[in-house]
Amino acid sequence: MATNAAQTRTVPFLTRLTKHHRTPVHALEEASRQAGGELVRLDMGPFHPYLVTHPDHVQHVLIQNQPNFVRGGMFWDPLAPLLGEGILSDGETWAESRRILQPLFTARYVNSLAEKMAVIIDRLIEETITPDRPFDISRLISGLVHPTIVRLFFGSKISVADIDRLVPAYDVAVTAKALRLVMPFVPEGLPMPGDRAFRRAIRTIDAVVYPRIREARARASQGLDQDSVDVVARLVKAREDVAGEEGERRIRDDLVAMHGASTETSATALTWAWPILDAYPGVAAKVYEEIDRVVGADPVSTAHLPRLPYLRMFVHELMRLFPPGWILPRKAVAADVVGGVEIEAGSTVLLSPYLTHRMPEFWDAPSVFDPERFAPGRESGRHRYAYWPFGAGPHVCLGQHLFLMEAPLVLAGILRKYRPVVHLDRQVTPRLASSLRPPAGLTMTLVPVGRS
Repeated sequence: MATNAAQTRTVPFLTRLTKHHRTPVHALEEASRQAGGELVRLDMGPFHPYLVTHPDHVQHVLIQNQPNFVRGGMFWDPLAPLLGEGILSDGETWAESRRILQPLFTARYVNSLAEKMAVIIDRLIEETITPDRPFDISRLISGLVHPTIVRLFFGSKISVADIDRLVPAYDVAVTAKALRLVMPFVPEGLPMPGDRAFRRAIRTIDAVVYPRIREARARASQGLDQDSVDVVARLVKAREDVAGEEGERRIRDDLVAMHGASTETSATALTWAWPILDAYPGVAAKVYEEIDRVVGADPVSTAHLPRLPYLRMFVHELMRLFPPGWILPRKAVAADVVGGVEIEAGSTVLLSPYLTHRMPEFWDAPSVFDPERFAPGRESGRHRYAYWPFGAGPHVCLGQHLFLMEAPLVLAGILRKYRPVVHLDRQVTPRLASSLRPPAGLTMTLVPVGRS
């Protein structure tokens, strides 16, 4: 293997992007296969990031020498107006935000909210699903996930009307900068498609969030909400030593980043579940049988979850093939050596669980959807970082416990009553966005159990 930057193998990438301009993630898959687990440089014209796929190298960047590889440059800079300088940033502001927010996402705290979550999801399913009528899958899942998170963590500080404004704004914000994600060498001053839509989305998000923050601060100044458990009140209390616009901005950054991350992961992953159930009828039959046997016609509760092991395996396999956080670049602060390759200070290293999860060196038939990979005992011989859908190290996703509770509740809540008929007229491939979004316009019809 190469021992210095001059000898590092370079893989052509711009030609692959041109070939796969509608599905750029396929260009990365081709480059990953050509790399074969080695560190290579991607030739993107004026930009040459290092592609990091091998679990050993992932471990080095995200764990062993994590302080040297920060969130910055590719991916992060275009999204900075959305993400801000809180929990999805780096350095001192990130550390402070994590200290404040971590207690809200521990397994113990999420478990304390689980039954409330189950009740909310069941009620939303009753209110939003119309059987025997085609509907947009992404809209349905967003209509379940967003209100659930808001009602759990934000109380009444963000109303249903505000949710209805936030959902499409978040959707635009994570898709509008798509071209800049793979063309980071284009200066921000040069207009590109999606820039205006992104700015409009940020204005909408801020127009909803800032008034809620000001209301919460006003209540806090009057001695109200002292014992409140909702996130807005907690953030206001945690930031009470930062006055004025700076304090509002810090609360806004944490609130927007946390809300976006909590909902985006769940909504994106659960949208992929339906084309997978359609494509793998044997897997679907096992999921349906388990839910019918364990849940039956009853509302899903947390008591059912330990008795739904196949559904849990299904969710983990869903996160293997379709991890929402599919691309996670880092910028090297100082020079380093990874896998025998010298990384220069200031270089971008491009990590992707989407690619690592598809490496044949660590997964048999990696493109096949097989929940049995996550059967008890199967993980014993697997490299610890062959599977990392929630990131790894200090920046591991705070919301993983929430997702692993919410996902089976949503799936079982729908499938105890309905069977999906997915309407497909093309291959389902990821579209370019900051999260691994399915193609727009996927539709299905839910047929009541017994008539499917």
